Amino acid sequence: QVQLVESGGGLVQAGGSLRLSCAASGRTFSSYAMGWFRQAPGKEREFVAAISWSGGNTYYADSVKGRFTISRDNAKNTVYLQMNSLKPEDTAVYYCAAGSPLAGTAESGYYYWGQGTQVTVSS
Repeated sequence: QVQLVESGGGLVQAGGSLRLSCAASGRTFSSYAMGWFRQAPGKEREFVAAISWSGGNTYYADSVKGRFTISRDNAKNTVYLQMNSLKPEDTAVYYCAAGSPLAGTAESGYYYWGQGTQVTVSS
């Protein structure tokens, strides 16, 4: 069992930056792939970024590529999402998830989810 708690969300102006953190409980954190997803009002939840258990492989949605960076610190049981050059369309609730080493970009590969943190980007 893994429990995930996101933090770092907030209100920021367009062009600004935020860093989201996701702290995980459990001693097996390093065995999971980790992902970030987001859900904007009235829209389906969508993939944002993912990182392999070792941190050696990362994946990004086209909409955030070049602006967002996912990283992890297995010693701290934490995964991060650095978000730069934020746009109003990045406004959403951001969720952290832990899943199969082969989870990749698909929600179905993720077993555990956090409760989400709100990110609001004003124009």
